[in-house]
Amino acid sequence: GIAGGTWSSSNVGVASVAANGVIIGISAGTATISYTVATAAGCSSTVSKVVTVNALPTVSVAANGPLTFCQGGSVTLTASAGSTYAWSNGLSTQSITVNATGNYSVTVTNASGCSATSTPVAVTVNTLPIASITSLNGNTFCQGGSVTLVSSPGSIYNWSNGLTTQSINVTTSANLTVTVTNANGCSATSAPFGVTMNAAPVATITAN
Repeated sequence: GIAGGTWSSSNVGVASVAANGVIIGISAGTATISYTVATAAGCSSTVSKVVTVNALPTVSVAANGPLTFCQGGSVTLTASAGSTYAWSNGLSTQSITVNATGNYSVTVTNASGCSATSTPVAVTVNTLPIASITSLNGNTFCQGGSVTLVSSPGSIYNWSNGLTTQSINVTTSANLTVTVTNANGCSATSAPFGVTMNAAPVATITAN
């Protein structure tokens, strides 16, 4: 264009224009951008162009359940409607299923080609406890004796025989498991631990 002119916008709430002619979109709508050149003789000439500023998409993320859960679980995150989706973990569908700790955001592009990015959604996956059983005195005993079984550490203990302490005293043959719940409320169940009670011999006396 001719140097020395002046740029102007008919609606600076929609679009502004810098002295070098760079147009900045402010909000959705239309505005007329004009360039006016005045001569020393007092004559002027103006050229104008209507520009349209397209709206950005409104981006939000909805979860179908808690964002904090135990290992082995998951949550589905769904982006607000758009034309294309780009999640921070590389997926490109409107909904994603998440099973790992992290911050997840999505960039949504609408039909006008305008994009916006959501605020991050924090997902926390808590680990499961280790559930195991050890014996303090073996796994076989004689009738009238017992073995003491000890669970791996946790916050809550539920043995298959109904007891709820970390250590239990077993006086009969059994295959026992323990479900351990940790401080995060996550649970795991041990492999069965077998104990065997051997019957006492029958002692008899005979006379000849």
